[in-house]
Amino acid sequence: MPSGEGLTVKRNRTGSARSESVHATCRACGVIPVCEPTLRGNEERYVVECIRTNWISSAGHFVTRFEDMFREFCGTRYAIATTSGTTALQLALYTLGIGEGDEVLIPTFTMIASANTVRHCGAIPVFVDAEPRTWNIDVARIEATVTPRTKAIVPVHTYGHPADMDPILDVARRHHLLVIEDAAEAHGAVYKGRPVGSLGVCGCFSFYANKIITTGEGGMITTDDEELAAKARNVRDHAFSAERHFWHRARGHNFRMTNLQGAVGVAQMERADWLVERRIENARFYSARLRDVRGITLPPSTEGVKNVYWMYAILIGDDFPRPRDEVRRWLAESAIETRSFFIPMHLQPLYHRPEYARRFPVAEDLCRRGFYLPSSASLTEEQIDFVCARIKALAT
Repeated sequence: MPSGEGLTVKRNRTGSARSESVHATCRACGVIPVCEPTLRGNEERYVVECIRTNWISSAGHFVTRFEDMFREFCGTRYAIATTSGTTALQLALYTLGIGEGDEVLIPTFTMIASANTVRHCGAIPVFVDAEPRTWNIDVARIEATVTPRTKAIVPVHTYGHPADMDPILDVARRHHLLVIEDAAEAHGAVYKGRPVGSLGVCGCFSFYANKIITTGEGGMITTDDEELAAKARNVRDHAFSAERHFWHRARGHNFRMTNLQGAVGVAQMERADWLVERRIENARFYSARLRDVRGITLPPSTEGVKNVYWMYAILIGDDFPRPRDEVRRWLAESAIETRSFFIPMHLQPLYHRPEYARRFPVAEDLCRRGFYLPSSASLTEEQIDFVCARIKALAT
């Protein structure tokens, strides 16, 4: 199975490009990064305000402003900020009572946090294959995976394309299951007229540096459930008791977002619609140039949904003249950074079991053939032209 590492680019002393498996980009050398934050609004101004007023921890008005702006963005009554998308998901699972021995259904084609947060609650992640049309959890395979121990389904809106939520919610209703949306990659995505994050009992978002909206690190739970919101706010702050200081009736965590992060989040939310539209516009540019290239499958876009293209992701088919990893090396030599698709959970050393053999063919195929191209909001049409030209040079 291919490595999940990214190919990035550095320059040697003569100025020629060479590919290396590293994590840092080399902007001074003209590398087109696979993704970088776009901080062109009031981010600096608001962070300086935090420093000058000494409000740098979890107290301060920027966190609550960010929560208010984000809940409006998602169309929910409540939003609870956390330290990361991972802790948002863990806090949601814990708050909803997921615990020892419970089973939680998740797609095997996802990032490792989806599985790890389930295990951190003492529960068992149960994997479901992807479906080939949207690369999301295969709804047709969910019901057969439900057992008496199943307590929740965590659909992931993969790479910004919403999962097919109506049938997922139908299965959940029939079996009395919770639905917790993993919307880490899908800020602004819409399913049948409703924003993701407002469809299940709650949604969980990430604000890592490469996300459409970023605070560097950070996360958010969105929900209409007042009790869930109140409990999540308490648990994220060590479960302090209102009746007595340093008095704790429940086990809590320190999952609090800082005012500094909230300040960046507020500035990002002021331009949220633009940040989302830039990802969509990037996808239009890419698709216009690549749609006729034999052997390349473009990102999914299905009727009734708004895909926000967190990453512009493609598949290299067997009928393309070069295999996926050779394409990526070629692009790296042209100072174009890419990333391979997720390695499915059932192939991870942490979760692999012999009985998983041949059970998840779609996820394995996506892992073998998929990678994503530069996708930053700051990407220019000229850069997209260059990337596509290099790909087309291999197609002839």
